[in-house]
Amino acid sequence: MTAQREWYEKDYYAVLGVPSDASAKDITKAYRKLARENHPDAKPGDAAAEERFKEVSAAYDVLSDEGKRREYDEVRRMGPMGGTGNMRFTVGGDGGSFEDLFRMFSGGRGRGGASSGVGPRRGADLESQLMLDFSDAALGVTTTVHLTSDDRCQTCGGSGARPGSKIETCGQCGGRGQVDDNQGFFSFSTPCSSCGGRGNVIKDPCGVCRGSGVEKRAREVKVRVPAGVANGQRIRLPGKGAPGRNGGPSGDLFIVCHVGSHPIFGRDGDNLTVSVPITFSEAVLGADVDVPLLTGGTVTVRVKSGTQSGARYRVKGRGIETARRIGDLIVTVDVVVPTDPSPEEKEIVEKLSSVASTDVRQHLYRDGR
Repeated sequence: MTAQREWYEKDYYAVLGVPSDASAKDITKAYRKLARENHPDAKPGDAAAEERFKEVSAAYDVLSDEGKRREYDEVRRMGPMGGTGNMRFTVGGDGGSFEDLFRMFSGGRGRGGASSGVGPRRGADLESQLMLDFSDAALGVTTTVHLTSDDRCQTCGGSGARPGSKIETCGQCGGRGQVDDNQGFFSFSTPCSSCGGRGNVIKDPCGVCRGSGVEKRAREVKVRVPAGVANGQRIRLPGKGAPGRNGGPSGDLFIVCHVGSHPIFGRDGDNLTVSVPITFSEAVLGADVDVPLLTGGTVTVRVKSGTQSGARYRVKGRGIETARRIGDLIVTVDVVVPTDPSPEEKEIVEKLSSVASTDVRQHLYRDGR
Protein backbone atom coordinates (compact mmCIF):
# COMPACT_ATOMS: atom_id res chain seq x y z
CA MET A 1 0.00 0.00 0.00
CA THR A 2 1.47 3.39 -0.98
CA ALA A 3 -0.59 5.50 1.42
CA GLN A 4 0.46 9.05 2.13
CA ARG A 5 0.90 9.94 5.79
CA GLU A 6 -1.45 12.92 5.58
CA TRP A 7 -4.30 10.59 4.64
CA TYR A 8 -4.44 9.54 8.29
CA GLU A 9 -5.33 13.09 9.24
CA LYS A 10 -7.28 14.60 6.34
CA ASP A 11 -10.93 13.77 5.79
CA TYR A 12 -11.25 14.46 2.07
CA TYR A 13 -14.96 13.69 2.13
CA ALA A 14 -15.47 16.48 4.68
CA VAL A 15 -13.35 18.81 2.55
CA LEU A 16 -15.73 18.32 -0.39
CA GLY A 17 -18.80 18.21 1.86
CA VAL A 18 -19.97 14.77 0.72
CA PRO A 19 -20.65 11.50 2.61
CA SER A 20 -18.10 8.70 2.47
CA ASP A 21 -20.41 6.65 0.25
CA ALA A 22 -20.94 9.48 -2.26
CA SER A 23 -21.05 8.50 -5.92
CA ALA A 24 -18.35 9.61 -8.36
CA LYS A 25 -20.89 11.96 -9.94
CA ASP A 26 -21.68 13.63 -6.59
CA ILE A 27 -17.97 14.02 -5.83
CA THR A 28 -17.34 15.70 -9.18
CA LYS A 29 -20.37 17.97 -8.73
CA ALA A 30 -19.22 19.06 -5.26
CA TYR A 31 -15.67 19.67 -6.48
CA ARG A 32 -16.75 21.82 -9.42
CA LYS A 33 -18.96 23.97 -7.18
CA LEU A 34 -16.21 24.56 -4.60
CA ALA A 35 -13.54 25.07 -7.28
CA ARG A 36 -15.63 27.78 -8.97
CA GLU A 37 -16.26 29.55 -5.67
CA ASN A 38 -12.61 29.55 -4.58
CA HIS A 39 -10.73 29.77 -7.88
CA PRO A 40 -7.95 32.43 -7.84
CA ASP A 41 -9.52 34.03 -10.94
CA ALA A 42 -12.85 34.41 -9.10
CA LYS A 43 -11.27 35.79 -5.92
CA PRO A 44 -8.02 37.51 -6.92
CA GLY A 45 -5.71 38.27 -4.03
CA ASP A 46 -7.75 36.18 -1.53
CA ALA A 47 -5.11 33.97 0.12
CA ALA A 48 -7.69 32.01 2.13
CA ALA A 49 -9.70 31.20 -0.99
CA GLU A 50 -6.55 30.15 -2.82
CA GLU A 51 -5.57 27.81 0.03
CA ARG A 52 -9.10 26.41 0.08
CA PHE A 53 -8.89 25.85 -3.70
CA LYS A 54 -5.68 23.84 -3.26
CA GLU A 55 -7.25 21.78 -0.47
CA VAL A 56 -10.34 21.02 -2.57
CA SER A 57 -8.17 20.09 -5.57
CA ALA A 58 -6.07 17.71 -3.45
CA ALA A 59 -9.22 16.01 -2.12
CA TYR A 60 -10.66 15.62 -5.60
CA ASP A 61 -7.37 14.25 -6.94
CA VAL A 62 -7.69 11.31 -4.54
CA LEU A 63 -11.46 10.71 -4.48
CA SER A 64 -11.96 11.01 -8.24
CA ASP A 65 -9.48 8.19 -8.89
CA GLU A 66 -11.07 4.81 -8.17
CA GLY A 67 -7.79 3.18 -7.17
CA LYS A 68 -6.64 6.06 -4.96
CA ARG A 69 -10.06 6.31 -3.33
CA ARG A 70 -10.09 2.59 -2.49
CA GLU A 71 -6.61 2.87 -1.00
CA TYR A 72 -7.54 6.05 0.88
CA ASP A 73 -10.65 4.41 2.38
CA GLU A 74 -8.57 1.44 3.48
CA VAL A 75 -5.96 3.66 5.13
CA ARG A 76 -8.67 5.63 6.95
CA ARG A 77 -10.35 2.41 8.07
CA MET A 78 -7.18 0.77 9.36
CA GLY A 79 -5.78 3.91 11.00
CA PRO A 80 -2.11 4.51 11.89
CA MET A 81 -1.84 1.11 13.61
CA GLY A 82 -2.48 -0.55 10.25
CA GLY A 83 -4.89 -3.05 11.83
CA THR A 84 -2.01 -5.42 12.72
CA GLY A 85 -0.80 -4.20 16.09
CA ASN A 86 2.34 -2.85 14.45
CA MET A 87 3.05 0.75 13.52
CA ARG A 88 4.67 1.23 10.14
CA PHE A 89 6.96 4.25 9.84
CA THR A 90 8.92 5.43 6.83
CA VAL A 91 12.26 7.17 7.33
CA GLY A 92 14.88 8.57 5.00
CA GLY A 93 14.53 10.40 1.71
CA ASP A 94 13.19 13.94 2.12
CA GLY A 95 10.46 12.97 4.55
CA GLY A 96 10.28 11.05 7.87
CA SER A 97 12.69 11.03 10.77
CA PHE A 98 12.53 9.99 14.41
CA GLU A 99 11.36 13.53 15.07
CA ASP A 100 8.41 12.78 12.77
CA LEU A 101 7.75 9.56 14.69
CA PHE A 102 7.43 11.53 17.92
CA ARG A 103 5.11 14.01 16.23
CA MET A 104 2.92 11.20 14.92
CA PHE A 105 2.46 9.95 18.48
CA SER A 106 1.61 13.48 19.64
CA GLY A 107 -0.84 14.13 16.80
CA GLY A 108 1.55 16.15 14.62
CA ARG A 109 2.22 15.79 10.94
CA GLY A 110 5.96 15.65 10.97
CA ARG A 111 8.08 18.18 9.16
CA GLY A 112 5.63 20.16 7.07
CA GLY A 113 3.47 17.08 6.53
CA ALA A 114 5.94 15.81 3.94
CA SER A 115 5.54 12.34 2.52
CA SER A 116 8.36 9.81 2.59
CA GLY A 117 9.63 10.79 -0.84
CA VAL A 118 9.29 7.20 -2.08
CA GLY A 119 7.38 6.69 -5.32
CA PRO A 120 5.92 9.32 -7.65
CA ARG A 121 6.35 12.91 -6.47
CA ARG A 122 4.53 15.97 -7.72
CA GLY A 123 6.69 18.70 -9.21
CA ALA A 124 7.10 22.08 -7.55
CA ASP A 125 4.88 25.05 -8.34
CA LEU A 126 6.63 27.87 -10.21
CA GLU A 127 5.92 31.59 -10.48
CA SER A 128 6.62 33.98 -13.35
CA GLN A 129 6.00 37.70 -13.84
CA LEU A 130 4.00 39.17 -16.74
CA MET A 131 3.97 42.86 -17.69
CA LEU A 132 0.70 43.96 -19.31
CA ASP A 133 -0.33 47.28 -20.77
CA PHE A 134 -3.60 48.76 -19.58
CA SER A 135 -5.64 47.85 -22.65
CA ASP A 136 -4.54 44.18 -22.73
CA ALA A 137 -5.39 43.78 -19.05
CA ALA A 138 -8.80 45.40 -19.51
CA LEU A 139 -9.78 43.66 -22.74
CA GLY A 140 -7.97 40.33 -22.32
CA VAL A 141 -5.16 38.92 -24.44
CA THR A 142 -3.38 35.66 -25.26
CA THR A 143 0.36 36.07 -24.90
CA THR A 144 3.55 34.13 -24.22
CA VAL A 145 5.59 33.93 -21.04
CA HIS A 146 9.30 33.20 -21.33
CA LEU A 147 11.04 31.45 -18.44
CA THR A 148 14.02 29.25 -17.69
CA SER A 149 13.29 26.36 -15.33
CA ASP A 150 13.51 22.62 -14.82
CA ASP A 151 11.53 20.76 -17.45
CA ARG A 152 11.03 17.19 -18.50
CA CYS A 153 14.08 16.01 -20.45
CA GLN A 154 13.27 16.17 -24.14
CA THR A 155 15.79 13.49 -25.04
CA CYS A 156 14.47 10.69 -22.81
CA GLY A 157 10.95 12.02 -22.25
CA GLY A 158 11.55 12.21 -18.50
CA SER A 159 12.31 8.51 -18.04
CA GLY A 160 15.98 9.10 -17.24
CA ALA A 161 17.06 6.25 -19.52
CA ARG A 162 18.91 6.53 -22.79
CA PRO A 163 16.42 6.32 -25.69
CA GLY A 164 16.04 2.71 -26.81
CA SER A 165 17.34 1.23 -23.55
CA LYS A 166 15.25 -0.69 -21.01
CA ILE A 167 14.30 0.29 -17.47
CA GLU A 168 14.42 -2.75 -15.18
CA THR A 169 12.42 -3.35 -12.03
CA CYS A 170 14.62 -3.18 -8.95
CA GLY A 171 15.43 -6.69 -7.75
CA GLN A 172 16.03 -5.63 -4.15
CA CYS A 173 12.68 -3.97 -3.44
CA GLY A 174 10.61 -5.61 -6.17
CA GLY A 175 9.61 -2.25 -7.59
CA ARG A 176 8.20 -0.86 -4.31
CA GLY A 177 10.96 1.69 -3.89
CA GLN A 178 11.32 0.88 -0.19
CA VAL A 179 12.42 -1.94 2.05
CA ASP A 180 10.98 -2.89 5.45
CA ASP A 181 12.84 -3.62 8.67
CA ASN A 182 10.55 -5.19 11.28
CA GLN A 183 11.55 -4.24 14.82
CA GLY A 184 8.87 -5.89 16.91
CA PHE A 185 6.14 -3.36 17.57
CA PHE A 186 7.51 -1.01 14.90
CA SER A 187 7.98 -1.64 11.20
CA PHE A 188 10.42 0.82 9.66
CA SER A 189 10.48 1.47 5.94
CA THR A 190 13.46 3.09 4.24
CA PRO A 191 14.09 4.06 0.60
CA CYS A 192 15.69 1.21 -1.26
CA SER A 193 19.44 1.75 -1.43
CA SER A 194 19.68 -0.07 -4.74
CA CYS A 195 17.26 2.11 -6.73
CA GLY A 196 17.16 5.22 -4.51
CA GLY A 197 13.42 4.86 -3.97
CA ARG A 198 12.49 4.85 -7.65
CA GLY A 199 11.41 1.22 -7.81
CA ASN A 200 13.41 0.67 -10.99
CA VAL A 201 17.02 0.60 -12.09
CA ILE A 202 18.40 2.62 -15.00
CA LYS A 203 21.49 0.80 -16.23
CA ASP A 204 21.99 3.02 -19.28
CA PRO A 205 21.16 6.61 -18.17
CA CYS A 206 20.29 9.42 -20.58
CA GLY A 207 23.36 11.35 -21.65
CA VAL A 208 21.60 14.72 -21.41
CA CYS A 209 19.93 14.60 -17.98
CA ARG A 210 22.23 11.86 -16.58
CA GLY A 211 19.32 9.77 -15.40
CA SER A 212 17.39 12.49 -13.55
CA GLY A 213 14.71 12.86 -16.25
CA VAL A 214 14.93 16.65 -15.83
CA GLU A 215 16.86 19.35 -17.64
CA LYS A 216 16.99 23.10 -17.17
CA ARG A 217 16.06 24.98 -20.31
CA ALA A 218 14.36 28.08 -21.63
CA ARG A 219 10.75 27.57 -22.63
CA GLU A 220 7.72 29.49 -23.74
CA VAL A 221 4.30 29.05 -22.20
CA LYS A 222 1.14 30.47 -23.73
CA VAL A 223 -1.23 32.12 -21.28
CA ARG A 224 -4.72 33.47 -21.84
CA VAL A 225 -5.18 36.60 -19.77
CA PRO A 226 -8.89 37.09 -19.03
CA ALA A 227 -10.49 40.50 -19.53
CA GLY A 228 -10.38 42.64 -16.41
CA VAL A 229 -7.32 41.08 -14.79
CA ALA A 230 -6.15 43.27 -11.91
CA ASN A 231 -2.66 44.40 -10.99
CA GLY A 232 -1.03 41.71 -8.83
CA GLN A 233 -3.58 39.04 -9.76
CA ARG A 234 -2.24 35.52 -10.27
CA ILE A 235 -3.27 33.21 -13.11
CA ARG A 236 -2.86 29.47 -12.49
CA LEU A 237 -1.70 27.21 -15.32
CA PRO A 238 -2.15 23.59 -14.13
CA GLY A 239 0.65 21.21 -15.00
CA LYS A 240 2.97 23.91 -16.37
CA GLY A 241 5.27 24.02 -13.36
CA ALA A 242 8.32 21.90 -12.55
CA PRO A 243 8.15 18.26 -13.72
CA GLY A 244 7.35 15.52 -11.23
CA ARG A 245 9.83 12.90 -10.15
CA ASN A 246 9.51 9.14 -10.47
CA GLY A 247 6.51 9.49 -12.77
CA GLY A 248 4.71 12.06 -10.61
CA PRO A 249 2.61 14.89 -12.12
CA SER A 250 4.05 18.31 -12.90
CA GLY A 251 3.39 21.23 -10.59
CA ASP A 252 1.49 24.38 -11.54
CA LEU A 253 2.75 27.64 -12.99
CA PHE A 254 1.41 30.87 -11.46
CA ILE A 255 1.59 34.02 -13.58
CA VAL A 256 1.69 37.27 -11.59
CA CYS A 257 0.24 40.14 -13.64
CA HIS A 258 1.64 43.66 -13.45
CA VAL A 259 -0.64 46.19 -15.17
CA GLY A 260 0.68 49.48 -16.52
CA SER A 261 -1.16 52.81 -16.49
CA HIS A 262 -3.03 54.52 -19.34
CA PRO A 263 -2.61 58.18 -20.35
CA ILE A 264 -6.39 58.72 -20.57
CA PHE A 265 -8.29 55.95 -18.81
CA GLY A 266 -8.34 54.66 -15.27
CA ARG A 267 -10.08 51.75 -13.54
CA ASP A 268 -12.45 51.33 -10.65
CA GLY A 269 -13.07 47.58 -10.47
CA ASP A 270 -14.80 46.67 -13.74
CA ASN A 271 -15.64 50.30 -14.47
CA LEU A 272 -13.47 52.48 -16.69
CA THR A 273 -12.94 56.10 -15.74
CA VAL A 274 -12.07 59.10 -17.92
CA SER A 275 -11.83 62.85 -17.35
CA VAL A 276 -13.17 65.04 -20.17
CA PRO A 277 -12.59 68.82 -20.34
CA ILE A 278 -15.50 71.06 -21.35
CA THR A 279 -15.66 74.80 -22.00
CA PHE A 280 -17.29 77.35 -19.73
CA SER A 281 -20.06 77.93 -22.28
CA GLU A 282 -20.73 74.17 -22.58
CA ALA A 283 -21.07 73.96 -18.81
CA VAL A 284 -23.49 76.91 -18.71
CA LEU A 285 -25.58 76.12 -21.77
CA GLY A 286 -25.23 72.32 -21.93
CA ALA A 287 -23.81 70.39 -24.87
CA ASP A 288 -23.34 67.01 -26.55
CA VAL A 289 -19.75 65.95 -25.84
CA ASP A 290 -17.88 63.13 -27.62
CA VAL A 291 -16.10 60.85 -25.13
CA PRO A 292 -13.38 58.37 -26.28
CA LEU A 293 -13.74 54.60 -25.73
CA LEU A 294 -10.93 52.21 -24.82
CA THR A 295 -11.90 49.96 -27.73
CA GLY A 296 -11.76 52.88 -30.17
CA GLY A 297 -14.36 55.35 -31.40
CA THR A 298 -16.45 57.62 -29.21
CA VAL A 299 -19.75 57.77 -27.38
CA THR A 300 -21.82 60.96 -27.05
CA VAL A 301 -22.63 62.21 -23.56
CA ARG A 302 -25.27 64.89 -23.02
CA VAL A 303 -23.89 67.47 -20.57
CA LYS A 304 -26.83 69.29 -19.00
CA SER A 305 -27.07 73.05 -18.60
CA GLY A 306 -25.47 74.36 -15.42
CA THR A 307 -23.04 71.45 -15.04
CA GLN A 308 -20.37 72.00 -12.39
CA SER A 309 -16.72 71.03 -12.72
CA GLY A 310 -16.23 67.52 -11.31
CA ALA A 311 -19.73 66.33 -12.22
CA ARG A 312 -19.88 62.63 -13.16
CA TYR A 313 -21.87 60.90 -15.88
CA ARG A 314 -22.30 57.14 -16.16
CA VAL A 315 -22.41 55.41 -19.54
CA LYS A 316 -23.87 51.93 -19.03
CA GLY A 317 -22.10 48.90 -20.49
CA ARG A 318 -19.05 50.75 -21.80
CA GLY A 319 -16.62 49.51 -19.16
CA ILE A 320 -14.73 46.21 -18.85
CA GLU A 321 -16.57 43.07 -19.93
CA THR A 322 -15.70 40.05 -17.79
CA ALA A 323 -17.27 36.64 -17.27
CA ARG A 324 -19.16 38.06 -14.27
CA ARG A 325 -20.48 41.38 -15.52
CA ILE A 326 -20.03 44.34 -17.86
CA GLY A 327 -18.78 47.49 -16.20
CA ASP A 328 -19.68 51.09 -17.00
CA LEU A 329 -17.76 54.11 -18.24
CA ILE A 330 -17.61 56.85 -15.60
CA VAL A 331 -17.09 60.28 -17.21
CA THR A 332 -15.92 63.19 -15.06
CA VAL A 333 -16.23 66.63 -16.65
CA ASP A 334 -13.65 69.31 -15.97
CA VAL A 335 -14.70 72.89 -16.74
CA VAL A 336 -11.78 74.68 -18.36
CA VAL A 337 -11.48 78.44 -17.73
CA PRO A 338 -9.46 80.41 -20.34
CA THR A 339 -6.09 81.42 -18.92
CA ASP A 340 -5.64 84.27 -21.45
CA PRO A 341 -9.10 85.40 -22.57
CA SER A 342 -9.39 87.55 -25.69
CA PRO A 343 -10.96 91.05 -25.52
CA GLU A 344 -14.18 89.66 -27.02
CA GLU A 345 -14.33 86.90 -24.40
CA LYS A 346 -13.77 89.41 -21.61
CA GLU A 347 -16.53 91.64 -22.96
CA ILE A 348 -19.02 88.77 -23.03
CA VAL A 349 -18.13 87.59 -19.54
CA GLU A 350 -18.43 91.17 -18.20
CA LYS A 351 -21.94 91.36 -19.61
CA LEU A 352 -22.72 88.04 -17.92
CA SER A 353 -21.35 89.34 -14.64
CA SER A 354 -23.46 92.46 -14.82
CA VAL A 355 -26.70 90.50 -15.10
CA ALA A 356 -25.81 87.75 -12.63
CA SER A 357 -28.12 87.90 -9.62
CA THR A 358 -26.80 85.02 -7.52
CA ASP A 359 -24.29 85.56 -4.71
CA VAL A 360 -22.24 82.39 -4.92
CA ARG A 361 -20.51 83.12 -1.58
CA GLN A 362 -23.56 83.91 0.47
CA HIS A 363 -23.36 80.62 2.41
CA LEU A 364 -19.95 81.65 3.80
CA TYR A 365 -21.39 84.43 5.96
CA ARG A 366 -23.32 83.64 9.13
CA ASP A 367 -25.02 86.99 9.24
CA GLY A 368 -26.58 86.25 5.85
CA ARG A 369 -25.33 89.41 4.17
